[in-house]
Amino acid sequence: MTPAEQVHLRILRIVEEEPQINQRQLAERLGASLGKTNYLLKALLNKGYIKAGSFLRAEDKLKYAYLLTPEGLGAKLRLTRNYLARKEEEYVAMKVEIERMRAELAAQDDQGKETKH
Repeated sequence: MTPAEQVHLRILRIVEEEPQINQRQLAERLGASLGKTNYLLKALLNKGYIKAGSFLRAEDKLKYAYLLTPEGLGAKLRLTRNYLARKEEEYVAMKVEIERMRAELAAQDDQGKETKH
């Protein structure tokens, strides 16, 4: 999964959870600039993964809601599967590395005990 796909997945997940989030709030959640967030949202809009709909707030101000489209839900599912598969591979590799390091430490501890006697 590319870094861009990771960010797209994060945005799709956030938008699904909080459709009324504004770009500034989304930028804060992503740790990105407002301009970068706008660029990322436009990319998702152009791909047809999200759509921006307007609604009226209680103060009668026009505001946007970002909604996942069926294509966006499919992309989120695909990206989530890819991300999870990668993380599971990393987890297995990490477990193997931890066991290898534990074996090294145990062998070094055993050698240290033998040289003290």
